[in-house]
Amino acid sequence: MKKKGIISLMLGLLLILSACSVKTKDDVSEKVNDGGKKEATEIEILSMSSNESDVNILRDQLAKNGFKVKLNLQPDFGSFKAQEDAGNFDVSMSSWTTVTGNPDYAVRSLFISGGDYSIISDSKLDQLINQASTQTAEDYKDTYKKLEDHLVFEKAYIAPLYISNKNQAINTQVLKENSVRLSKSRALAWDSIDYVDASKRDKRPLKLTQATSTLTSLDPIKGNDGSINQLNTNMYVRLVNLTDDDKITSDASLSLNHAIAEGNKEYYFVLRNDINFAKVDDKKAVDSGERVGAEDVIFSLNRAKDKNSVPDHRTYSLHEHIKNVEIVKDVKKLESLKLSNGEGTVKDALNKGLENKISELVTDKKDADQQSGKYQVVKLTTTEPFPQVLNYLAHQSAGIVSKKQVESINTYKVASFDAKKDIPYGDQNTVTEGSRYNNTLYASGPYIMLYKNDYEAAFQKNPAYMAGTDDEPHINQVSVRFIKDQDSAFSALRSGEIDMLYGVPETKFDILKADSKMKLQSVQSNGVSYLLFNTKNREVAKSENLRKAVLYSINQNEFIQFYKGDKEKAVSTVSPLVDTGNELKADPKKVQKFLKEYQAEK
Repeated sequence: MKKKGIISLMLGLLLILSACSVKTKDDVSEKVNDGGKKEATEIEILSMSSNESDVNILRDQLAKNGFKVKLNLQPDFGSFKAQEDAGNFDVSMSSWTTVTGNPDYAVRSLFISGGDYSIISDSKLDQLINQASTQTAEDYKDTYKKLEDHLVFEKAYIAPLYISNKNQAINTQVLKENSVRLSKSRALAWDSIDYVDASKRDKRPLKLTQATSTLTSLDPIKGNDGSINQLNTNMYVRLVNLTDDDKITSDASLSLNHAIAEGNKEYYFVLRNDINFAKVDDKKAVDSGERVGAEDVIFSLNRAKDKNSVPDHRTYSLHEHIKNVEIVKDVKKLESLKLSNGEGTVKDALNKGLENKISELVTDKKDADQQSGKYQVVKLTTTEPFPQVLNYLAHQSAGIVSKKQVESINTYKVASFDAKKDIPYGDQNTVTEGSRYNNTLYASGPYIMLYKNDYEAAFQKNPAYMAGTDDEPHINQVSVRFIKDQDSAFSALRSGEIDMLYGVPETKFDILKADSKMKLQSVQSNGVSYLLFNTKNREVAKSENLRKAVLYSINQNEFIQFYKGDKEKAVSTVSPLVDTGNELKADPKKVQKFLKEYQAEK
């Protein structure tokens, strides 16, 4: 009996212990350590070490809301991207700048299924992105609001941090302050910049800087990065431009005017005839004698949209809505076409402000003569109604190249291209000083690169670019110094080694304000920093509730306070472009609600 009693007692204790180990809904997602205490849900943050300040703020915010934070800091972008591609993160510190000034660019590559940078596949997002792309600015505001609702608040695919400002400092003892542009989207335009002392225009080079000396390509369609955006923007003219606040304009472009026909699928451009391609002889810019015309426009845009036109084409997705580009031959056709806004005809719009109205259309660029009313008109047709195509045409990748020159250089077959022996148009080696130097560039823009080395890239004014007009460049030569370290670049600015500096960090503002010869220029940019959630193989990929718990842990005011007001609130990458009325507010109660719901899922 005694033995049976002991056995019964032991069975009872086992039952009690088993009952104690049963997990409640509140316990499910939390591990229990050896001390019997619950461990918080872990979130792994992936970032580059250069974003350490943001990471520290985010870590503190998540920790305050009960998360355990693990950091995965990488020393450079290459290491960061390798970790991101491998999926070694819960949230990745990401950023995006809409360099075209239109909201379609702010979402298509990032969030549409199969997009260049997208790790999201959501049919509702796809539908909203495509719907908004067919609408004009008056109509797409509501569509982008619905897109943000789904992207951020319903699904929490991303979590916004802030909008950055664009800051640059100029030496006002050297440069005329009002001649230096600071645009939300487009890269710095050199043609408008002028000296305080105009007598220095032909004697002294404008001294600028950028960090990267290795250039992706001087063929505008083969690069879309910080190494070449500013350079190619100033070397190739485009059909249209962006104003500093992202409005489409024909000013300082290849077109004198542009028009959108009824239906938003046909776009017309009347071309100017006072631009020739520049080339380089003996490291000097000379007039090639070849006019920039409609034939070059058609060639440039057809290769821009064709993924297979060049090896390693990096910008074709920006131009995938171009269906056809052609020369208009009949003036009467322009007279019969109504504008998309219903206010007159396409011909009326193209004639606006012209000293000599359109009387005849010519197909050969050599026959164009503005003085006698003979013009070339290009018609671009899109695959569907797509007004935002104009923003993409203002991007540096839509720069106009010489059909004759590029075809004479690119004689290789794209399918069998061999980087070891084939030398494509725009290869940086052809402009790098040394045994391989053989500058074959033809520039349609205000400047052409003469040469580069490890120290600088040297440019000279295109002698046949809008000569005698307000858009003719003021300064004859430009030197872009390669200074990798930002602190070194700032020192170079203060010592007079460079004349201006883009991307001045907030930590230097007080120094600049105390320097009487310096002027800080600032404008809200189209750059947005945000968290991108992992969409596979992690708990955040499976649980909307867990993602929303992270989302509502973010207090954007703390980021803005840290940066002394130099950041602004964001909801998505669309925020700098479209005011949807949405706002993200930190909410600890929602964090706990979604964490409990996440725990219940387990």
